[in-house]
Amino acid sequence: MANEEETAQNRRAGRNANLHRANTEKNDEFYTTYEEVEKELNHYAKQFNNKVIYCNCDDHYGIGLGTPKSQFIKYLADNFEAFGIKKVIATHYEPEKTSTMYILDKDNTGDGIICWEDIEEIKLKGNGDFRSDECIKLLQQADIVITNPPFSLFREYVAQLYQYNKKFLIIGNMNAITYKEIFPLIKENKLWFGYGFNRSMVFKTQYKNTLEANRKFVISKGYNPDDNYIKTPAVCWFTNLENIKHQELINTGKQYYGFEEMYPHYDNYDAIEVSEVKNIPMDYDGIMGVPITFLDKHNPEQFEIIGCADYTGKYGSDWLCVGRIGETWMKKYREQGGRGHYTANMTSLVYYDNNGNAIPTFKRILIKRKK
Repeated sequence: MANEEETAQNRRAGRNANLHRANTEKNDEFYTTYEEVEKELNHYAKQFNNKVIYCNCDDHYGIGLGTPKSQFIKYLADNFEAFGIKKVIATHYEPEKTSTMYILDKDNTGDGIICWEDIEEIKLKGNGDFRSDECIKLLQQADIVITNPPFSLFREYVAQLYQYNKKFLIIGNMNAITYKEIFPLIKENKLWFGYGFNRSMVFKTQYKNTLEANRKFVISKGYNPDDNYIKTPAVCWFTNLENIKHQELINTGKQYYGFEEMYPHYDNYDAIEVSEVKNIPMDYDGIMGVPITFLDKHNPEQFEIIGCADYTGKYGSDWLCVGRIGETWMKKYREQGGRGHYTANMTSLVYYDNNGNAIPTFKRILIKRKK
């Protein structure tokens, strides 16, 4: 029994060390602006009605690690009555002391409205780690989770949401699409993307913005880069809330038959290359390779996702039986001056264009039209 307790304590210590590291590394500290929160959450107003919303990586007063106030909490408080929200709960991580819980569910000031000033502050027993027993009990009370979790803990964070069968709307990096823990959820239509997809967003950070182009972008959005605001590219909203965007049909007006030269066949897999989403042929019933940006417009009633090439997890290249690039294609690619990091043993999708040039691709989503 003692050994089991010791093992559990070591496991908790390891988790806390990981979260502490994630919260102290500069590249993991991104605080969402009110503008970005409002732009996305406005689309889901009806789904917030009579719901308990939990923000488990958010600090109301901005005291944890010197962080700014959470704009998620502020936006939800500002719209509490308009959206008919039942309750808002928020917690955040404190590495070396007990943390705080914030609750908004009633008119504490007696002024007749429920808003920002009515938020209650309650001391937690622990440090606010989203994986702690204390925070998991709060998670179990929630209908919807909304936050910007630590990017470095994104896999573990999403896994917990599914473990407790929660609806959610969270921010992550586009690279997460091909995490082995994330892509199967997308393929199986258990996770999709919000209205903000592959966007450059402005975040408040803990470090200085010294890049000229980055500073200009921040200024163009109405923020001062000297206040530690930065531009961050390739940001997405991940969700399993109902999203009208993914109910719309793609209709490019493009055809395969009669225009076959526009759609080369891969040299190492039985599918055609479609280099841009706008060129998807509407009359082709076979498998097509499309850019990852297809996921922004994917309607699961119109297309089936078969898998993702140049990816090693479930539904990846090996699972799909994508062939190796091979020496013949590699020789041609090098002869024509290709310098990309490719080897004959790799399983990226490749093809020859109409001029016989060896052409590589980058992480294609393989799809098939539903009849």
